[in-house]
Amino acid sequence: MPDNSADYEDEEGLISDFDDVDGHAARIWNLLVLINPGDEETALRQFDDWRETMAEEADDPESERWFEVLAEAIDWTSGFHVAADDVEALVTALDELAGRWNLRIDWGGDLDDEDFADAVDVPTLMGVAYDGLREHGYSLWTWNTGGDGHAGWVALSRDDEAMLALCSLLGVEVRPASDPF
Repeated sequence: MPDNSADYEDEEGLISDFDDVDGHAARIWNLLVLINPGDEETALRQFDDWRETMAEEADDPESERWFEVLAEAIDWTSGFHVAADDVEALVTALDELAGRWNLRIDWGGDLDDEDFADAVDVPTLMGVAYDGLREHGYSLWTWNTGGDGHAGWVALSRDDEAMLALCSLLGVEVRPASDPF
């Protein structure tokens, strides 16, 4: 884990030997590495926040709240969670996430234009962002919130298979944002 990650990381910083470390925490670390490409410092800070909160709340790191705590640790830095109809919050959040890599998403219009704003919704704009980020080697992912909102994160497109496999192991239902929940 971050304390001794050199013992477990491969060349991409992912922990691959789950026999020697807590498997659940190692998977959380791997997810944070995927959604913070090139920014291990942020991944480490989020991992520490997650571990600290989980330690305060329960002795079981696989408690029901582990994903909610993780979502709180990454929100507005490496992930987003917006209301189902909050187009402005989505655009702001995704512009912020894309800005981490000096990318700009072409939304196809201006939200200040009433006609444009009335013609788009959150799922449509997630698809626009997905396409725009893919052009630069990134994938926008969405995860099932179990409610009316939309949430997700960005990772390198080359890690798409790893993202699907890791989220499957964690029991988190994700899909590309071109097909949001």
